[in-house]
Amino acid sequence: MKNLWGAADHGTWESALSRYDDVIDSQGVDRLAELDRWYRQDFPAAISGRDEPFIQHDELVELTKWKMARGVWRGRNLALVKGNAPELVEEVSRRALSLIPDPRGPIRELAKLAGVGPATASAVTAATAPGVYPFFDEVVADQVPELGKVAYTLKYYAEYSDALRARAADLGGKWTPVLVERALWANAGGKAG
Repeated sequence: MKNLWGAADHGTWESALSRYDDVIDSQGVDRLAELDRWYRQDFPAAISGRDEPFIQHDELVELTKWKMARGVWRGRNLALVKGNAPELVEEVSRRALSLIPDPRGPIRELAKLAGVGPATASAVTAATAPGVYPFFDEVVADQVPELGKVAYTLKYYAEYSDALRARAADLGGKWTPVLVERALWANAGGKAG
């Protein structure tokens, strides 16, 4: 794995990002490629197609499956997410997504749902506002030297997202915090063993 974080040239970043789909396929996880396509294409389109952004219960369940398939499977978290009432998911997500672009508010609000922490909450906000929120991934955080040891807290996510927003701004052009996150994840070869 190259030190992508320290790379200043666009070609290195573009190369890493271009490998994202191949790295997804190489993970050997059932349904990961299908879930990832849904997460990157269908899910954001569904949210943006609503008069007011919110997510549905079944979308939160699929998103959680995507997150775990791309990282570490935690069956208890999935069970907790499934246990949320559909009306509550819609109510909390409406409130949370109305807080965009606040850097912490939407994450804090979504984390009120059972089984949802900063990483899952960030998956919702990243799909809704990729220019503001990156998905919170440990493999990515490990590549950002100034962040230190990964902590699944709101404070750590705020520092992580600030760092990825700053890198996206440095790269300019099409780069968003979400694309920076995907390039770093692909650079690392995907999830940790």
